[in-house]
Amino acid sequence: MRRLFASLLAALVLLPLGPAIAAEPLPKPKKIFFATGSTRGIAGGHVQRGRYDLHSLTANEGQLLTVTVTIPDDNALFHIYAPGTTLGRDADGTLQFHGRALHVPGDGNDSTRWSGRLPATGTYLIAIGSTRGNARYSMDVRLE
Repeated sequence: MRRLFASLLAALVLLPLGPAIAAEPLPKPKKIFFATGSTRGIAGGHVQRGRYDLHSLTANEGQLLTVTVTIPDDNALFHIYAPGTTLGRDADGTLQFHGRALHVPGDGNDSTRWSGRLPATGTYLIAIGSTRGNARYSMDVRLE
């Protein structure tokens, strides 16, 4: 009887105190398409506070990429990540980017425009996040 009681007590200690919180699925990037013969693609939308809108594009090493983001309420920033970047979540469920960032706004970097030669061939990730409240944006992407 003592063993049964001890086993039940141990099982109760291991049970969570509240309802289990399911991990939020990782977001899927929206592919930026370029019309045949065009070097320009566009995207846009709304990003909720605390979340990211993700876009991807495939490019070759040495191509010139220019990304310009228009944010009417000046409340969003964007990051560009090199090929091979993966997504995950930390212990709190916050989205994490595991890879090399080509563009991080701040410290003298423009928060609405980036241009540079690409270091590798592959799929690049553009993450747009809100700095306060919900944000709307449009993005012009040029790849030459």
